[in-house]
Amino acid sequence: MTLGILIYAAIVVFLAAIVRGFSGFGFSLLTIISLSLVMPPASIVPAMFMLEIAAGIHLLPSIRHEVRWRSIGVLMVTIVIAMPLGVYALATFPADGMKVALSLVVITAAGLLLAGYRLTRMPTTGETALTGFASGLLNGAFGIGGPPIIIFFLGSPLGLSAGRASMIATFLGMDLVGLPLLLVFGLVNPDSLTLFAILLAPLLAGIVIGNRLIGRFSEKAVRRAVLILLIAMSLAIGAQGLGWLPEVG
Repeated sequence: MTLGILIYAAIVVFLAAIVRGFSGFGFSLLTIISLSLVMPPASIVPAMFMLEIAAGIHLLPSIRHEVRWRSIGVLMVTIVIAMPLGVYALATFPADGMKVALSLVVITAAGLLLAGYRLTRMPTTGETALTGFASGLLNGAFGIGGPPIIIFFLGSPLGLSAGRASMIATFLGMDLVGLPLLLVFGLVNPDSLTLFAILLAPLLAGIVIGNRLIGRFSEKAVRRAVLILLIAMSLAIGAQGLGWLPEVG
């Protein structure tokens, strides 16, 4: 990791944390997609898990009364079942193939949300369990279990406030489960700990700013801009994994 890459990573984390503090989602998606342009996923994911845990602990006290705990309980059961499979894939599969898969997942999820996907009812227990399984698999493999959870809560009849709170609580639970698995597979090392320590201050600063922006900007407009940015970055990551774009750094 050169100085230039570390500065780039700090800027990415700071901007993504603003989005996270404001909307309740997007941090891991933005950071992992952006940093995958300059580092392999296995080098990024452990630090992002630790940063997500720090973000969730910081935000949870202010939103805990709005969390839909019953839905989160069902989600967490299947997340725990699926996450070891994802971590195994991260530890063993080639980086280029993982980049292509990451790109396809994010483009699909962002496209659904941009298209206005919504349910007219709350998901059934079975649908909730399936969402948790998909999220656990993705979180273990890429550190981004967010797409199924975002679609689940933002596509449901829940209000924005309850959906935001429930996403924050789910992400915290996922990463608390996932970090020990990364340790078991040997993916947490001195480099990932150093990256976490360097990026913690930009993370916390961005979250504070994002929280203060709530109510000052249209959440719909910000969400749309973030989703379009994610699709553009995902196309670049997929092209890189296919060898159509050179590695950076």
